[in-house]
Amino acid sequence: MSRRELACDNLSTHKAPVMHARLLAHPRFVLHFTPTYSSWINQVERWFAELERRYLERGDFCSLDALKTALEEWIAAWNDNAKPFRWTKTADQVLDHICRYCDRISRPAH
Repeated sequence: MSRRELACDNLSTHKAPVMHARLLAHPRFVLHFTPTYSSWINQVERWFAELERRYLERGDFCSLDALKTALEEWIAAWNDNAKPFRWTKTADQVLDHICRYCDRISRPAH
């Protein structure tokens, strides 16, 4: 039987006795939880944004099989040269950008 790996947020649902018993009874399910107080899921979303920007926007796929094969090749190439995402802006720069955006969209023209 194949393992099923699931990424879950860090709610405490999995700690309930009934859920804990169910997971023990079905060891093929392996749960991975996002770190507490982190932006882990943002990193996942960022990776999908890279996939879309670098590959899918420019792609021309004639079939679902062609798309699947191309995605698997791109992911393999990405993994061969994997690098962690790093914040390049300070918190003040991010907040300034958000403030400018909020100011812009709150004007009457919007």
